[in-house]
Amino acid sequence: MHSKRFLAALLSVALAMPPGAFAQSTGGVAITPGTSSSEAPLVSGPSDEHAESILPPDIARGVFGTYGGAQSRFSNGGASGSNGGKTGSNDWRAPIVAQQLPDLGSGGAGSLTPQAERKLGERVMRDIRRDPDYLDDWLVRDYLNSVAAKLAAAASALYIGGYRPDFELFAARDAQINAFSLPGGFIGVNTGLIVATQTESELAAVLGHEMGHVLQRHISRMISNGERGGYAALVGVLFGVLAGVLAHSGDLGSAIALGSEAYAVDSQLRFSRSAEQEADRVGFLLLAGAGYDPYAMPTFFHRLDRAAMNENGIPAYARTHPLTGERIADMEDRARRAPYRQPHQDSEYGFVRARAGLLQGHSRSEYADEISRLRSEIEDRTALNVAANWYGIAYGQMLLERYDDAAASLANARATFVSSARAEGEPERDSPSLDVLATDIARSAGHADEAARLAEFAQKRWPQSNAAIDMHIRTLLTLHRFTDAQALAKNETRAHPDQPAWWLYLAQASAGSGDALTQHRAMAEKFALEGAWPSAIRQLKDARDLKTIGYYDLATVDARLHEMENRYKEERLDEKG
Repeated sequence: MHSKRFLAALLSVALAMPPGAFAQSTGGVAITPGTSSSEAPLVSGPSDEHAESILPPDIARGVFGTYGGAQSRFSNGGASGSNGGKTGSNDWRAPIVAQQLPDLGSGGAGSLTPQAERKLGERVMRDIRRDPDYLDDWLVRDYLNSVAAKLAAAASALYIGGYRPDFELFAARDAQINAFSLPGGFIGVNTGLIVATQTESELAAVLGHEMGHVLQRHISRMISNGERGGYAALVGVLFGVLAGVLAHSGDLGSAIALGSEAYAVDSQLRFSRSAEQEADRVGFLLLAGAGYDPYAMPTFFHRLDRAAMNENGIPAYARTHPLTGERIADMEDRARRAPYRQPHQDSEYGFVRARAGLLQGHSRSEYADEISRLRSEIEDRTALNVAANWYGIAYGQMLLERYDDAAASLANARATFVSSARAEGEPERDSPSLDVLATDIARSAGHADEAARLAEFAQKRWPQSNAAIDMHIRTLLTLHRFTDAQALAKNETRAHPDQPAWWLYLAQASAGSGDALTQHRAMAEKFALEGAWPSAIRQLKDARDLKTIGYYDLATVDARLHEMENRYKEERLDEKG
């Protein structure tokens, strides 16, 4: 799955919308090109007045209007001290305005509202979830979202960003080193990126950069700038990008040039450069604020810069996130000024990294090759994490249906994991990755009683792990314990109604237990989350036509059917423009 396809889907939705379709209300006052709104720009924290934004020397003033925001409470504007109460820009924790972020335009008038941005992101995610390269692997998703939660907590503590989206990270089966942000807090991470990192801090550095794009609402402001520059110019830019995507072009600037005027090209490229610089600096604040190694960002950038080039002569990440010596030097300078602290690396990082290496394979031969590589690293003593390598070998052997070998390799992984903890003076530790894989091996090998015991044990040990819950439900379905699976799936649909997987499990368990009404209603919700409205409506009509349906259930189904039919009509009207 390539991020270009995601971009194409996103821009197709944007092109289908009329001018101002997602615009924020300005209280009835029209905003025309050349005029400015009295609305406050996007700020980094609570404020009483606007501060002048500071531009890097290569960005002309006035190109994007006012951005940067006002003093945050970290500026200590009213405090006394040797600085006269002012926070210098050489402080890594200085407010956003003091971090010399580039001017990208107002985050206010004419931009997508946060609600509309989330809605747009959800529409794009429907298509992404249907892509065969979308990885619906809970162990990877749980881990990525745990890292994002730490970075988001740092954003809140440092008052970074103008709003607080619910970040949702997911993985894509793609060996290219890349990650990409979508509207509304959705962030995709290629398996190739996870494998290419060498520490959790390096992975967190890239995730922080992508979260910086979201927190600073770059997509919203790009569309806003396009509206202020004329909708026709925006359409030209978007069609140019689409043409580049369809032509498999890695050069965004050339793609834009295919469909826009020179001034639009210049503005778009300036925005891209400035947005990357701003995302770097916001990402660095998140990285350091969350307790990760601040040197991880320049270190990973340096390694990408030296990485082998692809067929176009530019690394995949650099094509969508242009790396420059100035960006790397800026991050190195900030890392030197950041206070040192010993970074803690979650033990799950190594297991997820090894798992991602297997998940990006498509065939038995690729699984075998990855197993050989992991084993060679152990033998050559070049493995970054020996326990993680044994875990990857065990997972690969399970995929190859070598269950006895997989169980033995997993035992090696667990033994190495425990012994390394003791060597480091840590208490004995456990891992959801190890427990979930043990269940999966037993289930796949047909060891029913052992699988049931391990699944129940894993969920009790890791009650917040979606991966453990998912494996428990799958094990119950495999053992035809449909009533237990239905009860567990119902709990998850109540707790997380926005996840299609839980509705699918509920439908499967209900079908097995003979509960046709719940089966149809659950499938309807799954299809609705995927945007398959005709299929969702058909399921509810089938539920309504059941002879055994009661009066209250019929009223509930009718109300939901009416709601889905209205949503379907609204979306069809949106698509027609």
